[in-house]
Amino acid sequence: MRAIRVHALGAADVLSPEGVPLPEPKDGEARLRVEAAGVNFIEVYQRVGLYKSPLPFTPGGECAGTVTAVGPGVTSVAPGDRVATVNAMGSYAEEAAVKADRLVPLPDGVTARQAAAAMIQGMTAHYLATSTFPLKPGDTCLVHAAAGGVGLLLCQVAKRRGARVVGTASTPEKRALATAAGADLVVDYTKDDFASAAREFTGGRGVDVVYDSVGRSTFEKGLDALAPRGLMVLFGQSSGPVGSFDPQVLNQKGSLFLTRPSLFLYVASRAELLARAGDVLSWVKDGSLKLRMEHDFPLAKAADAHRALEGRTTAGKVLLIP
Repeated sequence: MRAIRVHALGAADVLSPEGVPLPEPKDGEARLRVEAAGVNFIEVYQRVGLYKSPLPFTPGGECAGTVTAVGPGVTSVAPGDRVATVNAMGSYAEEAAVKADRLVPLPDGVTARQAAAAMIQGMTAHYLATSTFPLKPGDTCLVHAAAGGVGLLLCQVAKRRGARVVGTASTPEKRALATAAGADLVVDYTKDDFASAAREFTGGRGVDVVYDSVGRSTFEKGLDALAPRGLMVLFGQSSGPVGSFDPQVLNQKGSLFLTRPSLFLYVASRAELLARAGDVLSWVKDGSLKLRMEHDFPLAKAADAHRALEGRTTAGKVLLIP
């Protein structure tokens, strides 16, 4: 079968399509035919070495498709089942092995392409808005990169929970997308003072929570947007990692809170995985959570997919189609 392999860390051109053996499922594992794989910044971080992976490796964890084989002891899925996962052992491939207890059944009416677009980013939006800071009516949140894959979904989930949303985006086209996703105010964070705009929007108080996937270029200014005892949720670093930080700054700016969460600790148990995925996929099925999927790349063009993601030329989800 064909897979994307990384033999050395570096720019996108280290992503190389190669022939590799078909993975044989071990105890507790299943193999699925990958019909769509999500492309995420976590794979960029792995490719450049910010997140460590032993070389060589096949990137990717998020995908959806059909089970083709199961290993010993697996009774939860069977060949022919339609499933999705965020824990594939290399989803940039035609087939991938997965621990069976990390597979989520797809509801009728949800396609593999939709599921691959919704799993990581949809469940990220879900845990951010329902667990890390459980938004409620009357709350105001600031969503950076509001037209990105997570951002568009997070705006929708926040509005679903009755919150007001201040979004940031870098182009008029992206700001229009964020507005369509429910943002009440959208600011160009590359040119305008988004912290001042957020404070003006809240009558000078500041927002209750900042959801920041950008990192280095937005972090410090984001603290200025928060209300006293507000929460900074740093869940990504698309502009680079935040540098050294003095916790005393949190005191000086209003007894603020800071957290650096990860999806995988919010779906660590199978029960939580099924609950979050169940909510997200049911919203996709009934049309109340709208996905944006305009960027499909053939598997062999994984390097182009990474360049598009890193260049911030995309809005919504980037997919690989084997």
